[in-house]
Amino acid sequence: MVSQVSRPQSATHSPASDPEQLARLRHTCAHVLAMAVQTLFSETKVTIGPCTDTGFYYDFDRAEPFTPDDLKHITTEMRRIIRANLPIIRETVERDDIRAEIEQLNEPYKLEILDSIPADEPITRYYIGCPDPLPATTDPSLFNAPSAKASASNKMACWWDLCAGPHLNRTGELHPKAFALESVAGAYWRGDETQPQLQRIYGTAWETPEQLKAYLTQKEEAKRRDHRKLGQTLDLFSIQEAAGGGLVFWHPKGARMRLVIEDYWRQAHLQAGYELLYTPHIANRTLWQTSGHLDFYQENMFEQMAVEAQQYQLKPMNCPFHVLTYQNQLHSYRELPIRWAELGTVYRYERSGVLHGLMRVRGFTQDDAHIFCLPEQVTDEILRVLNLTEQILSDFGFTDYEVNLSTRPAKSVGSDDIWDLATSALQKALDRKEWSYVVDEEGGAFYGPKIDIKIQDAIGRLWQCSTIQVDFNLPERFDLNYIAADSSRQRPIMIHRAIFGSLERFFGILVENYAGDFPLWLAPVQVRLLPVSDAQRDYANQVAQTLQQHGLRVEVDASGDRLGKQIRTAELEKIPVVAVIGQREVDSQSLSIRTRQSGDLGALTVPEVVEKLQGAIAQKTIC
Repeated sequence: MVSQVSRPQSATHSPASDPEQLARLRHTCAHVLAMAVQTLFSETKVTIGPCTDTGFYYDFDRAEPFTPDDLKHITTEMRRIIRANLPIIRETVERDDIRAEIEQLNEPYKLEILDSIPADEPITRYYIGCPDPLPATTDPSLFNAPSAKASASNKMACWWDLCAGPHLNRTGELHPKAFALESVAGAYWRGDETQPQLQRIYGTAWETPEQLKAYLTQKEEAKRRDHRKLGQTLDLFSIQEAAGGGLVFWHPKGARMRLVIEDYWRQAHLQAGYELLYTPHIANRTLWQTSGHLDFYQENMFEQMAVEAQQYQLKPMNCPFHVLTYQNQLHSYRELPIRWAELGTVYRYERSGVLHGLMRVRGFTQDDAHIFCLPEQVTDEILRVLNLTEQILSDFGFTDYEVNLSTRPAKSVGSDDIWDLATSALQKALDRKEWSYVVDEEGGAFYGPKIDIKIQDAIGRLWQCSTIQVDFNLPERFDLNYIAADSSRQRPIMIHRAIFGSLERFFGILVENYAGDFPLWLAPVQVRLLPVSDAQRDYANQVAQTLQQHGLRVEVDASGDRLGKQIRTAELEKIPVVAVIGQREVDSQSLSIRTRQSGDLGALTVPEVVEKLQGAIAQKTIC
């Protein structure tokens, strides 16, 4: 299978869409939302309203909760503002003047926003409608009305908010049928739980009604595929609140799938020249000081615990443990590269508001690997990682990717020369792989640049999974060495990489990608035997034992239901293969096989079933 590495477009995006224009459109729609809300509910205070990947939101401070009927009225008002084709005007203002206006309006959040703007930055606001008097720089062609004052007489004619922009020129450039208000949620001001709780109205906006319809269709399809719902329906996993949020409980069927995934992962890595490690879940706090995580990552680490007067910390990363393993003995240049991989469980403090099924949890397993290599080996090793990533993702059904090369962030460690060398190695590997990529400026880790790979699922969504990072920092911090050919001690280069990223999150992506209808090799139950009556149950149990001995995951339907209901239950549980066993099958020592993908296959002997299924599993093909 050849991977098609490109920059895939979501099913909801028009190929002609300009991302910058789409952002302006959505940002403008957010302002129209805020104007509509304050027109209808004048006591409401506004805060912020940015655009998002699929639309926009605005946070409001209002005593009464917004209701579904309120959203309908707000939508109607927004359409009225859009159809009025009001001008949108940018004005640069003096800090003291705008402060006086905001105080007069009694908008405390705007005051906080004003105070957060650095003294050396210009302060701008955007009007919707016609301010009186007009800013000196206003283009008169923006107005259709005979005069600015005539436009200002309309009750909708003038609303403004502090904003850096950019926006569209007129509200009429929005299509009144190409946006929708989707939901209301709670949100803390500035994302701080100690601050007032606000109401966040989410919306989506597109260039055309057709794009909006495509997005809403995709959204409904995503709801059908929601891994949280399917995880419960198929009895794969649960999040038990009694144990605390963000912690995953794997049920037997989910655990079977996880075992299949882990066994595949281990075998692929052993074949690719990796060795496996197992490391602890906690470590002395001084380890995280040495690694730099306390300086750069402390807010995402759980509180420390005291152990015999020593302070210990749950690990948020596996990397320092692999570094200590390398440091345990002195290595020669002849041993490099050293490739170590681990399915290591880590713990990170995620706020309750961002927890989301398997996609955002507090305890998860990373498929981590670290490569210690010579400077001249870096590009080759990165290329090997790219090849392994392609192989593994393809086997799980993902062949379309978006590749990002992330460069040095503002908050980082190391010299410019080291960062340039590391970035160049990543670029060379991508060029040799002949993969196109997008540069994500300042998107790297604090210790080095990285390649991020986003996979496209069955309905066009992109998911961040694989990452490859070059690190000169940890070898320096831990004083790692190898004996070079000239007997001197030199510093190895360290490559961090993960292919799944998080096993939990990847599992959630798999559930949604396949809508719970897993390929045969992954399915928790591959075959279900359906005895027509109790008279065939002994034969069904014998067949199940035979199939299990050949490595197949088999169940016998023990419900006692009529055959039609057994078949229906197997369909709802998305069992890939069902075998009907009546007296004829018992007499002929055969099975009547039906698959989800191919329908009825007719009567097959047990050895024929074993051969057919084992072949499909080995090739990861449809049965």
